[in-house]
Amino acid sequence: MLRCASVQFEHRPDDKEYNLSRVRAYVREAAADGVQLVAFPEMCLLGYWHLRRQSAERLAELAEPATGPSVEAVRRLAAEYGVAVGVGFLERGAAGRLFNSYAVCMPDGAVHVHRKLHAFEHEAISSGDGYTVFDTPWGVRMGILICWDNNLVENVRATALLGASVLVAPHQTGGTASRSPHGMKPIPQRLWHDRLRNREAIEAELRGPNGRGWLMRWLPARAHDNGLFVLFSNGVGVDDDEIRTGNAMILDPYGRILTETWAAGDAMVTADLDLDLLPLSTGRRWIQGRRPELYGVLTHRTGTERDPRTARFSADPVPSPGGGEVRDGG
Repeated sequence: MLRCASVQFEHRPDDKEYNLSRVRAYVREAAADGVQLVAFPEMCLLGYWHLRRQSAERLAELAEPATGPSVEAVRRLAAEYGVAVGVGFLERGAAGRLFNSYAVCMPDGAVHVHRKLHAFEHEAISSGDGYTVFDTPWGVRMGILICWDNNLVENVRATALLGASVLVAPHQTGGTASRSPHGMKPIPQRLWHDRLRNREAIEAELRGPNGRGWLMRWLPARAHDNGLFVLFSNGVGVDDDEIRTGNAMILDPYGRILTETWAAGDAMVTADLDLDLLPLSTGRRWIQGRRPELYGVLTHRTGTERDPRTARFSADPVPSPGGGEVRDGG
């Protein structure tokens, strides 16, 4: 068994100390409950959606290297409490390049950093160029994919093929203004601000088609089809001009939800991962039936590929190789 937790919380933009304080509080709570790994949301140490409005110079000021004070504080926290801790941050890499990154800090001091493969938040933020899969002290390999990385099915399959059995999947999603006619739509901010007086109304939105309902279209399939446990962590509440929908959850390799919340506020969910489920899970058996010689088409450009920023936000239909249209899926 591997005891894991997933956290949702409402960050404060640019307030690193406050956001770290929320991480500290939940790590303490998780350690007291015997948790071995706790996952926090994408870019949770800095905030997320407001970054698109900042200048490149301002982003450079806010960014830190993976060895900087914010990740170092989390690394020390992991060592102090004996809990692996995953957090999102804005990374300043070599030559000043910026990345939407996620660090999993292990209790032994190791830090594993993933750079979002499909960054679209700001023209100054670069996309990463590699998968992140690593061994853990618990005899299980883990992988990290950030938000939109998980929407592209190839990324999750590649992570599984690299040996991951647990996928840490931090997000800032839900309530987005999708251009797709059947994608997510914004959640009225008045419902969030009125949540203490009318909790049923906002929680209905978080569970509805712009939150949990959208996740159920694809998230269980990522776990099921690849035989992976998935730790879905997400922001909740105000994120610049949108309302994030939380729905922190943990799924097993059959795509079943082990634990979840639709609370309209900061929350943590915890589950014991039964690693004995992995070998006979449907996805693992399907992977064994692969015929790689047929999959060359997956590595060739079709001419419809776009930069993630364009693919994510364009309102123009993209012609598919077989005709018809491909639109933003939210």
